[in-house]
Amino acid sequence: MNSHEPALDVELDEARSAHFFRMNHLPSRGAHRSLRAWWEAQPWEYRTDGGWDYERLRDGLLSFLAATKGSADRAPLRMLEIRRGRDKSGQPEKFDLVLRPGEVVCLVGPTGAGKSRLLADIECLAQGDTPTGRVVLIDGERPQPETRFTGDGQIVAQITQNMNFVMDLTVAEFLKLHAESRAIASPDSAVRSVLEAAVSMAGEPFGPSTPLTQLSGGQSRALMIADAAFLSPKPVILIDEIENAGVDRTRALEFFVDQGKIVLLSTHDPLLALSGVRRLVIRHGAVQEVIEPSATEKALRQRLAGIDRQLSALRERLRSGERLDSDPATTPAL
Repeated sequence: MNSHEPALDVELDEARSAHFFRMNHLPSRGAHRSLRAWWEAQPWEYRTDGGWDYERLRDGLLSFLAATKGSADRAPLRMLEIRRGRDKSGQPEKFDLVLRPGEVVCLVGPTGAGKSRLLADIECLAQGDTPTGRVVLIDGERPQPETRFTGDGQIVAQITQNMNFVMDLTVAEFLKLHAESRAIASPDSAVRSVLEAAVSMAGEPFGPSTPLTQLSGGQSRALMIADAAFLSPKPVILIDEIENAGVDRTRALEFFVDQGKIVLLSTHDPLLALSGVRRLVIRHGAVQEVIEPSATEKALRQRLAGIDRQLSALRERLRSGERLDSDPATTPAL
């Protein structure tokens, strides 16, 4: 008997194994408590012509259960720490950082200052083994190797401006596949929630039957932002310059905050830079200042948000072919 067999002949994980069966269009396991008993109960025609053999089925189920176990069993993240490293000259950084769920922290600084390097250190959960020497701790502990170097163990998701789909699926098929792979109880409901959120961020609407390969750049990024907010179990989101992504950026941040994610956002946009609970000023490869928005800056952010809405309205009118001088009464005064 294969060494994997006892794990399957004891009690199978009911919820997740049932998802595996549904995803692969397999007959219900019913009352069979082991995979071997289920397999031997199938008609011989199914076993010879169904496209499966027992070993392939067993290995597929084991891989699926292993891939979904980490996210199901992981305790909620309470705190992410970034212990100070060094700047480009080798001088020590000034600050240790502590990030908590539901916080948006913005990274500002000139091009080449080191914003992307900080995001990269967090993405790989650096342990003093990157050029900056920073150390990232999860709830006060160093991460295990499986957390750093395996896709399922990783706690970080990154969203960039360069996202293109090559899968030959519709939007609904892609989202349902992801929802089922996460063993979500109501995948159809999850698909509707993600699609609704994505459309609300995108410049142009799209539907569940839209092929992924026909989505525009902005639509693709809106879909991936909504997917990361509602379907991904990863509690830390890294975003590099979302202002040029063709999406409603403030709404995107709201979705992540509502889902209790830690968000680190590299930006040159003043509206976004003032949207976080604090902003990190990056210069010469290091965090040089940590600034919490003042009451004056919060008021300024509200003014900027109003201007941004006016610009969005003008943009939509131009896209629809309107002349802005056709009706001065409806043209916003900036």
